[in-house]
Amino acid sequence: MTSTVSAAPGRSSGPPPGESVSDYQIVKVRKPSHIAGTIVAGLIVVLVASSLLTNPRWEWDVVAEWLFAESILAGLLETLRLTVLSGVVGFLLGFVLALMRLSSSPLMSGVAWTFSWLFRSTPLLVQLLIWYNLAYLFETLEIGIPFTDITFVSANTNEVVTPLVAAILGLGLHQAAYAAEIIRGGILSVDQGQLEAAAALGIPARHRNLRIVLPQAMRATLPAAFNEVITLIKGTAIVYVLAYQELFLTVQIIYSRTQEVLPMLMVATIWYVVLTSILSVAQFYLERHFAKGALRTLPPTPLQKARLKITEWRRKLAERGESPSPAAAR
Repeated sequence: MTSTVSAAPGRSSGPPPGESVSDYQIVKVRKPSHIAGTIVAGLIVVLVASSLLTNPRWEWDVVAEWLFAESILAGLLETLRLTVLSGVVGFLLGFVLALMRLSSSPLMSGVAWTFSWLFRSTPLLVQLLIWYNLAYLFETLEIGIPFTDITFVSANTNEVVTPLVAAILGLGLHQAAYAAEIIRGGILSVDQGQLEAAAALGIPARHRNLRIVLPQAMRATLPAAFNEVITLIKGTAIVYVLAYQELFLTVQIIYSRTQEVLPMLMVATIWYVVLTSILSVAQFYLERHFAKGALRTLPPTPLQKARLKITEWRRKLAERGESPSPAAAR
């Protein structure tokens, strides 16, 4: 809401004698684009909700029947298993690669750069299929002294590189290439002047990295890191090409038998939405935790926002001379 007062040339911009600024009427600024956008957005929401609720071809009864089926939950657990194992591999290796990229050694930096370049340049599907068919290149996997006949451990490649191992290798190494750049960017975002000041004060390098670099780098890397984890959860669906029965392949097997394609896809969609929503909540609280050193006032949590709204509502009622009923307060 804005109000404007224009003054004639050569005259004071204050109110005329005998009048007060409080006597002026406050005129709301008209924003036709905002009104039109709100109407269009509301119309889209109504149309989508109407389709979901009134179109019988969504077959919500079938969705409800299969949503908590034992086979679906088993596939969901495998999806979580793949996500956790691949995420751990990806971010641990990504952290090492980020340190290698920042190293003063040209060889270490070059190896890390080549790894990131190669795995970011190759489609994930191709990487999965290469790992799954590794036995074509190497019939056995051996651990020993290179370029000699001395071997400590030897195993058949097909027995070692199972669909689960191939999926973890493909997803984990692909994730590591992106995680390395995210972590490197977070480390570089820390002001070097702080490190120089800490070094001048005699703070050991280990404490400088753990207490100065890491907390500030976390603030910069968390949004992109969580985005990668969410992408990883959805990316596990591509593992169906390895015949590994995670959530998406389980859904495919069921709808190929029942011919209820769309309802089963909605079952998978709902579970993916649930998983990514949980991660989004975790991201909010982690970002809020690591913002303690950067913000004077932390952003309110949803519960705190609700309490503020209730307090504001009660205050407005009190100003009007009303008191909320016990039922309304609850």
